[in-house]
Amino acid sequence: MSDGLFLIYARASNGVIGKDGKLPWHIPADLKRFKALTMGKPMIMGRKTFDSFPSPLPGRRHIVLTRDRDWQSEGAEVAHSRAEALQLAGQGQIAVIGGAEIYALFEQEAERVELTEVHSEFEGDTYMPALDEAVWQEVAREDHPAENDRPAYSFVTLERRRESAK
Repeated sequence: MSDGLFLIYARASNGVIGKDGKLPWHIPADLKRFKALTMGKPMIMGRKTFDSFPSPLPGRRHIVLTRDRDWQSEGAEVAHSRAEALQLAGQGQIAVIGGAEIYALFEQEAERVELTEVHSEFEGDTYMPALDEAVWQEVAREDHPAENDRPAYSFVTLERRRESAK
């Protein structure tokens, strides 16, 4: 159904991707990259991810996958299954933006991962396992040093290896 499903997230060295519904770090360049990569695209996310935004992000569709049949929110297109979320998203590039359960649901279908590796350990309550190198191949990397209270980080693009494609 999709010709460009990708996962986009930031992950600390110890696997943390979130704490109390927020990112446990502040990296302005990561937020800017997220905006550039998702602008104009449908984004699939879980309810908690949607609820973590102060308001819907401009210029993007918010497809919220939730088990709660009664949940609705202004700016959200509600889906109750993986298939329903993909049908709502339609053709073209689709960004899967979290959380961990949503990433796990869509990883098998993703063609690429846009990862920000945060080169530090953080306390958190949401984790992502490291990507399987037999499945994912790094195709681009941009490293950034630590600066003031901001940790070092790398923007990494990974693509599914052809031999692991379904």
